[in-house]
Amino acid sequence: MSEAGANMNIGETIRTYRLQKGMSQGDIEKRTGLLRCYLSRVENGHTIPSLDTLSKIAGAMELPLGQFLPTIFPTAAPKPSSAHGR
Repeated sequence: MSEAGANMNIGETIRTYRLQKGMSQGDIEKRTGLLRCYLSRVENGHTIPSLDTLSKIAGAMELPLGQFLPTIFPTAAPKPSSAHGR
């Protein structure tokens, strides 16, 4: 998988989990200190978060960092569900 492909999957995964948790980018910003514009760039695949930043995002959503690793190592675990309905 290319770096760009992994980046897009990470961003999509972050967005999916965030929406499943009913959180806004502003909620993540408040919990991590990361700017909403940065979070948007990550979710849209325009920038790659460092492992430290990914850890902060995971912590803000009360998820283990490993939840995001399947996007980098696809055989590690199943992908998050894509159900967005509430």
